Amino acid sequence: MAADAAGPERYGCVHYRRKCKIRAPCCGEVFDCRHCHNEAKDSLEVSIHGRHVVPRDEIKLVICSLCNKEQDVQQDCSNCGACLGKYFCAKCNLFDDDVSKNQFHCDGCGICRTGGVENFYHCDKCGCCYTYLLKDSHRCVDRAMHQNCPVCFEYLFESTKAVSVLHCGHTIHLQCLYEMRAHQQFSCPVCLRSSCDMSDMWRKLDQEVAASPMPAICQKKMIWILCNDCGMTSNVQFHILAHKCPGCSSYNTRQTRGDQAACSRA
Repeated sequence: MAADAAGPERYGCVHYRRKCKIRAPCCGEVFDCRHCHNEAKDSLEVSIHGRHVVPRDEIKLVICSLCNKEQDVQQDCSNCGACLGKYFCAKCNLFDDDVSKNQFHCDGCGICRTGGVENFYHCDKCGCCYTYLLKDSHRCVDRAMHQNCPVCFEYLFESTKAVSVLHCGHTIHLQCLYEMRAHQQFSCPVCLRSSCDMSDMWRKLDQEVAASPMPAICQKKMIWILCNDCGMTSNVQFHILAHKCPGCSSYNTRQTRGDQAACSRA
């Protein structure tokens, strides 16, 4: 009891605050948690043939951090009676003393999530949990979260970092999205559609284009563009600043060819 009185923060790791360690069923070694195992065993420092991750549902043994008793997975130590984790999921073999995360188990995902079960729902088509704020507004993409982040390439479905759902339905780490915007990148890295509402930016570009007329020699030059937002192909007047889609008014376009023709839809 004296050791526990020193404070629960002395137990656990950077990922979880708890009073047990795991014995990895894959390699038989002891780690503070499965994330600690994966960081050590699935890193670039490990030979490609030796890299592996621990399946959370295959963990069978835990070691109490207070009395060092190795035992079957259970919430309370069979030897000293200590609570190994205030939040305990027998399906995921997850222990955590920090219940402020509002953990809950999602049977659809097959794993535990944070943020409170009352705030999330499981989208069967996307194959993951989304906030209720997106229930009637997000674009469904098959297994949207079962992909690597298009920026840092970490697997999103099991990531402990915040994930954002873009207008197109593709997913990305929230921090990676912030870094993209800091570098003036506002399109989805997967499909190139605008990642947020760009209406204000398009209005500013309207003003800049209107204030910057092309010289007479270029005023009759026409080019083909493809709109990354609506998919329309159009023949528009060339401008050095940007090219506006006549279909959806987006400037998120790219030149495809320079010959002259009438508009068509892809």
